[in-house]
Amino acid sequence: MLIQLIIGTFVICGTVLIQAMFIGVLSKVLANISDWLLKGSKTLKMIFVVTAMVIWLVGGLTASAWLWAAIFLIFDVFSELEPALYFSVVTFTTLGYGDVVLGTQWRLLGSLTAVNGLIIVGLNTAFLMEAISQIRKVQSKKPS
Repeated sequence: MLIQLIIGTFVICGTVLIQAMFIGVLSKVLANISDWLLKGSKTLKMIFVVTAMVIWLVGGLTASAWLWAAIFLIFDVFSELEPALYFSVVTFTTLGYGDVVLGTQWRLLGSLTAVNGLIIVGLNTAFLMEAISQIRKVQSKKPS
């Protein structure tokens, strides 16, 4: 049980770092395009930017799912990539079909995967809401 908690803690820290990097890059891009957001069709630009942000953040979620899958393979929880990645995605998103399950010696790690997914999805949601709020604030300014 202790080994699962240690592994899970390190993987959760890794996925938070991954997502923080994705959010950091996105924050920099948003800061760089603030002048562009003021010109032309603001609605179309908002649609484009929100879509791009979501796709980018899903990239971070994907990287996190791959990290969990790699851990499952490294610790021989699964012997093949497909079930490891499938379980990782299904559990990370808290969908949890239950068609692929962990043995009793690793099931705590599965729970930590789900908790990790909740944290990362919540982080992305909070970032998206704040980013949209800031974009709307920028777009409400008059261009100089």
